[in-house]
Amino acid sequence: MDRLSGLDASFLYLETPAQLMHVCGLIVLDPSTMPTPYSFEGMQQAIDQQVRDVPAFTRKLRRVPLGLDHPIWVKDKQYDIERHVHRLALPQPGGYKELVSLASHLAALPLDRSRPLWEMWVIEGYEGGDKVVIFSKMHHATVDGVSGSNLISHLCALEPDAAPLALGPKEEYGREPGARELLGRALVSNVTRPINAVRIVAPTAQTLAKTISRARAGTAMAAPLTAPRTSFNGTITSHRTIGVVDLDLEDIRAVKTATGTTVNDVLLAISGGALRAYLEERGELPESSLLASVPVSVREQSRRNTGANKVSSLFAKLGTDVEDPLERLEEMADSNRNAKEHHNAISADSLQDWAEFAAPRTFGLAVRAYAGLRLAEKHPVVHNLVISNVPGPPIPLYFMGAQIVGLYPLGPVFHGAGVNITVMSNNGRIHVGVIACRESMPDVEALVRHFPTELAKLNEGIRAREAATPITKNTRKARAKS
Repeated sequence: MDRLSGLDASFLYLETPAQLMHVCGLIVLDPSTMPTPYSFEGMQQAIDQQVRDVPAFTRKLRRVPLGLDHPIWVKDKQYDIERHVHRLALPQPGGYKELVSLASHLAALPLDRSRPLWEMWVIEGYEGGDKVVIFSKMHHATVDGVSGSNLISHLCALEPDAAPLALGPKEEYGREPGARELLGRALVSNVTRPINAVRIVAPTAQTLAKTISRARAGTAMAAPLTAPRTSFNGTITSHRTIGVVDLDLEDIRAVKTATGTTVNDVLLAISGGALRAYLEERGELPESSLLASVPVSVREQSRRNTGANKVSSLFAKLGTDVEDPLERLEEMADSNRNAKEHHNAISADSLQDWAEFAAPRTFGLAVRAYAGLRLAEKHPVVHNLVISNVPGPPIPLYFMGAQIVGLYPLGPVFHGAGVNITVMSNNGRIHVGVIACRESMPDVEALVRHFPTELAKLNEGIRAREAATPITKNTRKARAKS
């Protein structure tokens, strides 16, 4: 029996008509590399051939009677590719504006829970018909950032005419139990829940004690509920707006090397600079720094061998209160080192352990009450937004034979945090995807356009610093190692 983990199921319970819990992706393709000329029918058939034996694409939810336990996955015996891969064409002139407008609309549509929780929209006519775009949606109950990338690789190859990448041993479908067995297992799970809770109380208490010690020593990660309030930190609606932009990975690496920081530090500093510029233009820049929740994969450290989501989270200040880009980066790098050390000291499975106690009915009712009472606008801001960095391929990839020239991930937004920034590397480029509640951030482009500018400012600052104080090769190597 393939039962959802507590963390996977939590993304189902968190979902409301406004707070949609699917993960999207905007994949821009160059069909000129396809061995067989592009046609929608051929694309749909090729996708079907690759996914029809993969459980993550062909399983659906089955609820436990009375909602006494988390749902289970069962094979969808009515699986039909035509329910999942659809065709659209962009209105003329078929440019960027038309693409993000259509993608924003698709992102705001919920997935049908009676079927496998994914969809793809094949969008034709982009850039005068020279490009084809895949807009994908998968529910967060099915994937996190890493597992989502792995699933997409079922459809990707290293050469236009090569077979898609294999993902190791073939997955098996879980056994489908009867209603009585489901009810019996749910009752046992509820009876043993207090015992399991006792087992994780002591480790959690120890973690809290260590966190307090770190806070007193000034080496703890930034604390939630300390973020300043902005225009995108309230109750969200079901409307979405999307923007995407590309950055050069070599330019980011040059900043990393010159400053002795990491690629993730640089990306967070660029995001902080873009947010600062956006808020400053609107006359809304807070005096204190914005606070981001940064998902962290614990897939390699986790002891659990079940569940799609193996993530934790750390909180990072974005330095939006610092005007100088280099100073912002260096301050963030120092605080990020403390945050990473603090995060590493916490059990990789702590979030998953506590998520097991999310009661389906209670959790769902609480989320709806939270939204209905607009509580996100009444308590201190937990965090301003989510920023995620998903590692991607360093070489060209081909989706059903078409070269991927753009790969923009788009995560969910939440009540109280109406903006999500997700970045992914791909063949020497950094693809930045920004999604927001339209009422929280009506003009995403006003934020997105600052990302290349902030990267340029960092490089200009480095050149100016090196011109003023020549740096030897040994000094640069020492910085890179620090």
